[in-house]
Amino acid sequence: MEEIRQFIQQIQNDPGSIFNPEAVIRYGGITILCLTIFAETGLFFCFFFPGDSLVFTAGVLTATQTLPYHWSIVLSLMILSAILGNLVGYWFGKRTGKLLMTRRDTIFFRKEYITTAENFYGRYGGMALVLGRFLPILRTFAPIVAGVIELPFRRFFFYSSFGAVIWVFPIGGAGYFLGKIQFVQNNLGYIILAMVIGITSPVIYKVLKERRKQKKLKSEFQDSK
Repeated sequence: MEEIRQFIQQIQNDPGSIFNPEAVIRYGGITILCLTIFAETGLFFCFFFPGDSLVFTAGVLTATQTLPYHWSIVLSLMILSAILGNLVGYWFGKRTGKLLMTRRDTIFFRKEYITTAENFYGRYGGMALVLGRFLPILRTFAPIVAGVIELPFRRFFFYSSFGAVIWVFPIGGAGYFLGKIQFVQNNLGYIILAMVIGITSPVIYKVLKERRKQKKLKSEFQDSK
């Protein structure tokens, strides 16, 4: 509870901290780290949380003892959080996911996010839950789509769990081993920024491309009337 209180105070002082992986971990500790990963992988309105950079930063800060836990504990808790988040997303998609398409677009939700995830799922099937782990937005919406199309739970759980492991271990492990290098410690903020830009740019492009495609189809449909 103390970690949560400190993190809330930090957000009050600097609201931008919620988007800063290093600040999330420094002020929120292991508790907020796990809650953030859980939210980003299971709650559709938390798709903007810094998932990949958060996992990498957790590895770095474990190496520097800012997170005073053994690396295996940190990685295991992040994997568990990612799996639980996907379970919530799957349940939400199965129960109410179809209603999302009737929602009005907001800053936290746009229909093309679901459409992009559906197309991705149509191309890769269950592997979308694995590959989607490495793509912002898709990481959040892939399990929701799995629930909407009622993917058998055992199959979903297998792909979801496997995806969580191969997402956290390489990224978090790389952060842990690179975190022992002084250059990485001194330039962590710049490295995180480069990761965010490099990871999100292709997804943003895909979403915008999907939006243009939908507008074009809508225009052609109206013209054909």
